[in-house]
Amino acid sequence: METPYHPPKKYSVRIEGHRTSVSLEPVFWDLLRRAAARRGLAVNTLVASIDAERIRSDTPPGLAGAIRVWLATHELQPASIGGDRIAPAAPED
Repeated sequence: METPYHPPKKYSVRIEGHRTSVSLEPVFWDLLRRAAARRGLAVNTLVASIDAERIRSDTPPGLAGAIRVWLATHELQPASIGGDRIAPAAPED
């Protein structure tokens, strides 16, 4: 994998038969591919699912942002399932 501090790369995805392009940093593309493979899905299918979920949101973000949030909440936080919480970055007021 490349350094995580790489500019976004744009790829075309197909959602409900329509092509759209999404710009994500390589680290997020890698995470997305792994998440899709673990679920036995094509990347397009997983992106379409994330897109449908984001559209149902009260304040839908852009698709790239929704993918990043989905990855952070579904792929990067499984350790919290067992009660282990990631400490906040800064003390709360």
